[in-house]
Amino acid sequence: MNKILRIKIIDIKGHCPVYKVGQVFHIKEGYILETTIKLCMHSLASIMPYYVALSKGISPQDLNLGEKNKAYIQCLDPVEKTGGGTVTFKIRIGEER
Repeated sequence: MNKILRIKIIDIKGHCPVYKVGQVFHIKEGYILETTIKLCMHSLASIMPYYVALSKGISPQDLNLGEKNKAYIQCLDPVEKTGGGTVTFKIRIGEER
């Protein structure tokens, strides 16, 4: 069974024109993106290498991304060089409803 991924914005360094701290979106059934917020393609590129493994039950510890059912991923924007914003995501892994 695939796990549901609850992805929450927990920190922003600099200024991100897309996200605000506290916003949430989900990946369900291993590939379905469910959201009511705007998404940034740069941030999705950071999440894409891991979402299938996390959805299939591989632990964040095995991927060196966190602990138990929580993974932490950061977007690709090098804020110090671009003047943009670097976003940190907490991905909580749970069972499908």
